[in-house]
Amino acid sequence: MPFLYGPRLLAPIRTPVSCSNVIGRTTVGRNVYACSQFDVRSKERRMPGPRPDGDSREILGVGLIGAGPVTQAVHLPTLARLDSMFRVAAIMDVDRTLASSVSDQLGAYAATTVDELLANPAVDVVAICSPNRFHADQVIAACLAGKRAVLCEKPFAVDLNQADELATVIAETGVPVIVGAMHAFDEGWTAVLEAWKDRTPEFIRSSIVLPPNERFEVLATELVTAVAPTPSVAFGIDADVEKVLGGVLGLAIHDLPLIRRLAASSERPRVRSVRVLEPFGYLIILELGELIIELHAAMTENWEPSWVLEAIAGDAELSVHFTPSYVHAGSATAVLQTAQDVSVFSPGLRNGYEMEWEALYRAALEGGRPDAGPLVEDLRFALAIADDAELLLRDEAAITLEVVA
Repeated sequence: MPFLYGPRLLAPIRTPVSCSNVIGRTTVGRNVYACSQFDVRSKERRMPGPRPDGDSREILGVGLIGAGPVTQAVHLPTLARLDSMFRVAAIMDVDRTLASSVSDQLGAYAATTVDELLANPAVDVVAICSPNRFHADQVIAACLAGKRAVLCEKPFAVDLNQADELATVIAETGVPVIVGAMHAFDEGWTAVLEAWKDRTPEFIRSSIVLPPNERFEVLATELVTAVAPTPSVAFGIDADVEKVLGGVLGLAIHDLPLIRRLAASSERPRVRSVRVLEPFGYLIILELGELIIELHAAMTENWEPSWVLEAIAGDAELSVHFTPSYVHAGSATAVLQTAQDVSVFSPGLRNGYEMEWEALYRAALEGGRPDAGPLVEDLRFALAIADDAELLLRDEAAITLEVVA
């Protein structure tokens, strides 16, 4: 049964809120719903430290590769809330000053190379938060070093050759790898997915409207900044392609595994139209068999963020309202509406960041033979969309040049 955390309750209620009369509709981005039975807004905050049942499990040492905003504003605050499972043992960054500044605040070891971090015996599990192009090699290195589990920020590879090599190494070493697409672990999502059952959607939309990341990074932590990255020098069609590929593999990729799960199709997606939105964003329409999928994102200076995944089937409509990246505010709010009723899955106390780390903890302790197949298929799906979008953009640009000429 799906889990729902009610107001002022630390124990889960094992049934969703279901009522025929929802009081109002959500203000998109606020993750607040209410129904005529009771208000499902949670006001509790789960504090760090030992569990109330006295659980004293092994605490695993974490080594983080990359000390930038994702490490500082996402993973370190999350690990602080999970201090009965993890402690930060080492932080690596090629910027020695940044690595030392971040690690000194935690009493952790500062490293400047991946080999140095992996050789540290206090590091049990590794989190990879480096630029995308380094992910595959660093996952492989962590697996070959015998670490107990690896959490890699998305995407875990930038092409299918890398992904296939990763799958082989994971199978040979038995090291479990989790990709940090936090929405896949979100309690609101997993609850409504169970209630959705095996319905066949006719339309799916992922809509992301956010201000620049910096707004939330500085609210999540006292950010220690590094040297600013070199700005892109691409222009014209190359700049448009760069924006769309960055959007698909940086934003849409959070929702693509969820879309694959809803679609339940092994077909290759086909992009039918793509548009670049300024200053940064995209609008992509694709088909997966008879299913229509819309991917939309815009990063603007809007005052209120919105991140919504929607699916429409013949007899039901699903919507999941996620909190923005970098925001530590509980799980998504999910709604499943049919002709008979509306089921509301209220925000749980834990967010997707916590749930992915808890999944990593279980994987590290339980062992077994990990299957990287689903990770490879998720990446194959994302890369197919990115490749089609690039080809379409370049074809349209070439046609425009011919007309002008």
